[in-house]
Amino acid sequence: MEALLYISVFIIAIAIALFVIYIIITLKSTTKTLEQISATIKSLEVQMKGITTESEQLLKKTNALADDVQRKSDSLQVLFDSSKDLGESLKSVNQSVRQVTTKVNAETSRNAETVSQAIQWGQAVLDFYTKFKQRKQQLEQKHSREEL
Repeated sequence: MEALLYISVFIIAIAIALFVIYIIITLKSTTKTLEQISATIKSLEVQMKGITTESEQLLKKTNALADDVQRKSDSLQVLFDSSKDLGESLKSVNQSVRQVTTKVNAETSRNAETVSQAIQWGQAVLDFYTKFKQRKQQLEQKHSREEL
């Protein structure tokens, strides 16, 4: 019976030894996993710092771009205001031209008979001048024939 007791104690000792070996293997595997996790976290930390730096630079560039757009928008506002003033000036000039045209049309209608007479006189003077010139040429031709 004693032998059975020693065999039982031996089996229990082997079982405990196997259990301890299993725990050691599990702990080593867990240690490797934790070391890999630690390395990954450190790498992630470095990458996050890089991302943070890039994000800060991007934010600065975005702010600078927004300021530039605002300045250019302000410059364009002056141009738009000037265009508006120019449009109002052109509108005023157009109104003045319309008024002058209306007055000229009214005066023309009122003075149509006088203008008609002036045109007739002008035509008469032109006819007289043309006849005078023709007569002068005829006389010159007649004198040049007589000289020959």
